[in-house]
Amino acid sequence: MAKPTSAFRCTECGWSTVKWAGRCAECQQWGTVVDVAEQTGSTRTLQAVVPSAARVARPIGDVQTEDASHRPSGIGEFDRVLGGGIVAGAAILLSGEPGVGKSTLLLEVAARVAATGRRVLYVSAEESVAQVRLRAGRTGALHDELYLAAETDLATILGQVDQVSPELLIVDSVQTVSSSLSDGLPGQPSQVREVASTLIRVAKERQLPVLLVGHVTKDGTIAGPRLLEHLVDVVCQFEGDRQTSLRFVRALKNRFGPTDEVGCFEMTGDGISEVPDPSGLFLSRSRNVVSGTCVTVALEGRRALPVEVQALVVATKAPQPRRVVNGVDPSRVAMILAVLERRAGLRQLGDHDVYVSTVGGVRLVEPGADLAIAVAIASAMRDRAVPHELAAFGEISLAGEVRPVTSARQRQGEARRLGYTTILDVEAGSVHAAVERAMIAATSSRERELDAAF
Repeated sequence: MAKPTSAFRCTECGWSTVKWAGRCAECQQWGTVVDVAEQTGSTRTLQAVVPSAARVARPIGDVQTEDASHRPSGIGEFDRVLGGGIVAGAAILLSGEPGVGKSTLLLEVAARVAATGRRVLYVSAEESVAQVRLRAGRTGALHDELYLAAETDLATILGQVDQVSPELLIVDSVQTVSSSLSDGLPGQPSQVREVASTLIRVAKERQLPVLLVGHVTKDGTIAGPRLLEHLVDVVCQFEGDRQTSLRFVRALKNRFGPTDEVGCFEMTGDGISEVPDPSGLFLSRSRNVVSGTCVTVALEGRRALPVEVQALVVATKAPQPRRVVNGVDPSRVAMILAVLERRAGLRQLGDHDVYVSTVGGVRLVEPGADLAIAVAIASAMRDRAVPHELAAFGEISLAGEVRPVTSARQRQGEARRLGYTTILDVEAGSVHAAVERAMIAATSSRERELDAAF
């Protein structure tokens, strides 16, 4: 018998070491390195097993792909993120913050799939059957082919699968299901690993697509071992601010499609509804031209979305003017203010409070919104309203140049489709020229309004 030796292994990523460490050197997680017993000097050998006729290796050209085709779920925005639909035997992990609407979305997916005649089993490990039925009645997600079960034991869930024989399995959530084959409480890394690996094995053996709900930690990462993200085929993240109704679904990993698609949804009193064209969600409804506003075209995955940036500049006598932002990066706004003061001739910004915000609660994290922020601040500073038909996008350098951004043609096409005839981009050359061009357009627009009034 080989003598067991002490070893330490990370429960998150599997990294091993001979000495204990408080922090994993591989995934940089604290408190995940535990003591395990390893057998060294073992002389056992692994015997080869002859595969069955169905599992024998074949030339790649003889493999049929009909079983791996996408089947629509009935929700176009969700299918867009998945690459066209749900693939048979796929394991899909949907993560998101508490209360963002994960269960509501998957219940709607279950109802749409059941409406096509395919049987769906929805297993809730967090709510009772009556609670899920109440929400389904409110959102209109009722169908005879939709089966509900409230189970927290993995073996019982597998028994439900054998009895119902569904074509789609939804487990809400993987962190609340436990297996008798693993020690520890539900949600611990060993339990999550065992539950997820068992469900994924069942999915592959039966060609049964499985949708798993995953919790997130305080820093926004998926709770449980990092191995969970490697086991599943698709990892989707459900994002949204609970103060607004807008929700986004992003694919962080997708073995069957692209990872740069974004699905847009809106939470309503009747549940969740998809938003195929979210162009008007981030624009103000006012028809009056107001100074301090400018429209940019931001990219969310492959989508080009027009977003309105608003700025307010107010004179102050405080020794340190305030800089308040909402929906944009504060450090980029500070850089843009410095460039405007040094390169664009706005010398009095140091004596004014500056407020910058976006419409609709959207967050602009890409540098392509720099030029629109600069134009909005200049418009508020000079009290000249930028016309409605003007849009701007471009990155601003510290030298005052307007640099090109990715997918410029797609942004231009989306802006012109929505009626923006004047576009400020890299062709402006410098931020000073772009601001002056916007002010000239603002003056011309004001003159046209006065001519129309008289």
